Amino acid sequence: MATHRDAKFPGKPYIDPAPMPSSQPHIDELGVTSAPLKSASFFIGAHCKDVNEDFMLCKNENRDPAHCLKEGRRVTRCARELIQKLSDSCGKEWEDHFQCLERHNQEFYRCRKPEKTLNQCVFEKLKLAKNIPGSPEGQPQVHEKKNPVWG
Repeated sequence: MATHRDAKFPGKPYIDPAPMPSSQPHIDELGVTSAPLKSASFFIGAHCKDVNEDFMLCKNENRDPAHCLKEGRRVTRCARELIQKLSDSCGKEWEDHFQCLERHNQEFYRCRKPEKTLNQCVFEKLKLAKNIPGSPEGQPQVHEKKNPVWG
């Protein structure tokens, strides 16, 4: 059993050996990394709720990946649309928040201040509110607390 494995860094981009069939229309990827996606995740969930639910219902109907490609493209298109709106409307606030997440190991609790400004901007300009599923009823959500434990 090997205890060490050498790192391999190919000098050319990875090309998928099994690309999508030509019968399927092409849709571009979101074009963002994990920190911007995590920063926008609750807003994507709120904005794309209906298409996400359609996709999940489709996945429950049939385990064949080809069965739900159309619904998957709708989810990607909806997320791309929101990412573009977020970038156009609240670009600086969004970048401040995802850069904070990038610097702090992608932990929300360490980025509450930039998160508050992002949430305010998104609510004012896009009319989307951040709601964390499973939060206790009648209590402020963790990102709305006046004096969070971590700043």
